[in-house]
Amino acid sequence: MMASMPRSLPADDAGFTLLEVLVAFVIAALALGVLFEGAVEGLRSTRVSDRTEEALARARSHLATVGHGVALRPTTQEGDDGSAFHWSLRIVPERSAAGGSSPQAPRLLLYAVQVTESWPDPGSGDGTRAVVLRTERLGTQPAAGP
Repeated sequence: MMASMPRSLPADDAGFTLLEVLVAFVIAALALGVLFEGAVEGLRSTRVSDRTEEALARARSHLATVGHGVALRPTTQEGDDGSAFHWSLRIVPERSAAGGSSPQAPRLLLYAVQVTESWPDPGSGDGTRAVVLRTERLGTQPAAGP
């Protein structure tokens, strides 16, 4: 039996293997860069989603206190909610309706209630994000002062 001799590449093809490997590395690096950017964007979106859910829960909590812990009358309040959240509550009268047949009967008022929960977010356009909840509540007109 005769042993086969290794073939040598022609002089013209000698550099193509190195060039092919370099092109393959460049393509792989580009693909990995795109995958990495997608993963980072996914993590950023998850963080924004988590903060938005937390802000929504906090805003619902403030809205639940209107008429129970916070009097239903025209007012504007705001404060710090912790964890870099800031809240504001605004209650304004919208419409009134006659209360009863007697002049002493209280007049009913429809109040517009708005709760805003905001937090800093360097990734957004103006550096903050906010959740705004709006509703209407029926109450009575505040008693006139002396």
